[in-house]
This record gives sequence, C-alpha cells and structure tokens, in this order.
Amino acid sequence: METWISLLIPGAIILFFVVHYLRGLKKKERNWEAAAEKGKLYSEGPKAQHPHIDSNLCIGCQTCTSVCPEGDVLGMVGGKAAIINGFKCIGHSLCADACPVGAIQMVMASAGMSAEMPALTGEYESNVQNLFIVGELGGLALIKNAVNQGRECIDAIAARVAAYPAPEDACDVLIVGAGPAGISASLRAIEKKLRYITIERDEVGGTVAKYPRQKLVMTSPVEFPMYGKFKKMELSKENLLEFWQKVMQRADFKVRSGERVDDIQKDPGDGIFTVTTSKSRYRAKAVVLALGRGGTPRKLGVPGEELPKVMYRLIEADHYVNKKILVVGGGDSAVEAALGLAHQIGNQVTLSYRQERFSRIKTRNEQHLQDATKAGKLTVLFNSNVVSIRPQSVTIDVNGHPRELANDYIWVFAGGTPPNDFLKKAGVQLGTRDLTTEASNEARHAALARKQASRPQIRTSLVGAEM
Repeated sequence: METWISLLIPGAIILFFVVHYLRGLKKKERNWEAAAEKGKLYSEGPKAQHPHIDSNLCIGCQTCTSVCPEGDVLGMVGGKAAIINGFKCIGHSLCADACPVGAIQMVMASAGMSAEMPALTGEYESNVQNLFIVGELGGLALIKNAVNQGRECIDAIAARVAAYPAPEDACDVLIVGAGPAGISASLRAIEKKLRYITIERDEVGGTVAKYPRQKLVMTSPVEFPMYGKFKKMELSKENLLEFWQKVMQRADFKVRSGERVDDIQKDPGDGIFTVTTSKSRYRAKAVVLALGRGGTPRKLGVPGEELPKVMYRLIEADHYVNKKILVVGGGDSAVEAALGLAHQIGNQVTLSYRQERFSRIKTRNEQHLQDATKAGKLTVLFNSNVVSIRPQSVTIDVNGHPRELANDYIWVFAGGTPPNDFLKKAGVQLGTRDLTTEASNEARHAALARKQASRPQIRTSLVGAEM
C-alpha cells in the first residue's frame, strides 16, 4: 500500500502541472483565435513583406511566436503557427530565420494589397530595365531590409554594367536618396569600384534623421557594406546617425545634398538614363530609387491649419514643456509622438483618432499608451475629428458633439502622398509588387531547400520527441 501511495503522490503532482499547462495552451489558443478575428475585422491583411507558413512542415514548436519583436503577428492555432495580425508585420524575418525546419518563407503581399506599389522583380528591378527601387518605396519600411536591398541591387547592377558600353559622361549608377537604402547602395558601389553619384534632396540619413531622440530604429542585426555587421539587437536613432557621420567622413563617399530629382528619362536607343535635378543633369547606365514613401504630408483641410503652431513631424519632444498639445492620428508615429510629448514636464497631451479604436499599432506602443492613460499623462479621444484651429484653441468633433480645447501646438500624423505620379512619369508600372521571373522563383525555392537540408537532424529529433 505504501508503495502505491508513494507512486500516486508524484503522479498526481505531475498530472496537476500537465493539466495546468494544457489549460494554459488552450487559453492562449483562444486568445490567438480572438486576435485573428479582430485582425480580419480591422485590417485587410498584410501590407508588405510577411511570413508564409507551410503547415505541412510546421511542427508547432512556437519558436516563431517567441522571437517576433512586434509581439502578436504570429500565434498557434490547431497546434500550428498561423498569422494572427498580419497587418502589424514589417518584415523583420526573424521568424523565418528562427524556424528550425524551414517552414516559414518571407513573401510580399497579394496583388490586391499592392495596387499602388511599384512592380518589382526578385532583384528589385522595375519594369523599366536597369531602374531599381529599394527600401520603403518598394514596400518595406524596415531599415534592415532597406540596407540589404541597397546592397543586393548594386550587386545586380555591377554584374551588368561591366559589359555594358556607354558614353564617358555616363556614370555606372545614379542613386536617388541617402537614407539607409541609399547609403548601403553607395557603400556597395564604392566596394564594387563603380562610378556612382548619390543625390539627396534633404539631409543624409533620410527619415531617420527626423526621428525623435532615442527612438528605437532597429531590432535585429544588419550588415553594412565595407563596415561589417551591427551586432546589437537594438539600435537607437543616435547610434545610427553616429554611423552616418563616420560614413560621411570617407573621401570616396560623395553625396550631393539639397538636390531634388525632377525627372528621369531613358533613351530608347542606347538605354542611358538622363536624370534632371533642381541643380543639374546627369547620365547613368542604371538608376536606384531609394526614396521614402511618405512624400508630401497629408493635411486635415480645416480652417486655421496654416497657423505656424500646426506641424507634421516631431523631431525633439523635450523642446516642448508646460504646453497644451493635440496629436492627430492613429498610427505608430502619432502614438509615439503623443507618448514622447506626454512625458515632458507640465504638458497636457490629447491624442485624437477618427476611428473607434487603434487597430494597426505595435503591441508595445499599445501597452505604453494604456499605461500613460491610466497614469493620467495622456487623454485619448476616439471617434474624433478636428473641425477648426485658432491661435489659442482647437475645436474637435467628438462623437458628433463639438468640443473646444485650449491649445498651444498641434501635430498631424495623417500619412503622406506617395510619389506615384513621379514613378508613372518615369514609366514605372504600379500594381502587383512581384514581377519575379521563373529564375528568381527557382532561386528562392532552392534557398529554402538548402535551409531545410541544413537542419535535418533538428527536424528529426523534434518530430521524434513529438511522437
């Protein structure tokens, strides 16, 4: 009898923890399923690069769900990984890198999601031969992806121009934009000994230079040509701008800033591009467009918006203290600006959003926003729209009722008008994002096969354990 009792007690303890664990998994799955339904309700689906999961290969190890910096893009449904909030994915690709059996491949959004995006091949080439588009303009906002694309498209160009006869006045490649993608492309052009010209209408660093202080800009390692790999998992704006300054001190890094590109035309005879800018005219064998997609900021179109207190970009939040502030918008930029301003001394910050809830912000921003509102540092007004702006106040319609707020500053984050007309004028086709040829498709499948083949022992051991 004592023997049975000595066996039953540890058995009961083990059973208790197993039942508790399984209940926890069930609860998690119910939450994931609810989040997936919410994602379908408030979003049409992934907008850019996102994971495609092969359920036949997935072994349900949950590695992918644990490494995603956005928190709840992926979840487990029916014992398999599934996309829960695809619209939050910005293409980190850590899930694909971490998957032990190669069940995840990064793909672009469907044609229906990309009607206003340039059509690109697997080498980031548009339908205009030798005109390449990288970074945010091609559909990927993530800095790591922009850096990788800038490097890879120059590799493709270098392989072509060596045997491509051209007049002496034509450079090998002209790069438009000196943000992360443009800087990476420029460094790779130096490394490949190409004759290049880089043009930037604003300042080197692109959008990064205009981010708020200490904003986190990268959450995974990235490799820059000629400089090696940034091994930190997290990089702030200051870390990256410090690197930009190092690059700018190179004698062979030549960027012509303060120069806007007005027109790009390709000669149908010799295939040489003529690029007209606000200051000069250039000829090039190939062109890389490494522009941002924000374009001209969208305005509210209300009386008083022309007042100097209305702004569309926040650079340094700590410059504003003891002020009454309104932030308009429902994306991550608006939320991050509101949070940054709310943490400054004496500020009274209101965040206005026209919808009934936030549906497209990062999980960490959602949590920070909840903490700030509970602490009384920030007020959020849903179902609200700015009606008019005056020097000392602003009128907002909240659920059909006008409300006047004392106000010193207004920041509007309503997105921007992308440079689609500029692209169309250059002959770039907008539509499906992927014009990938059979050859590059085969290359992708081969890469996936190599990844799977390199990890057969892991797959076997995990499958064996599962059985």
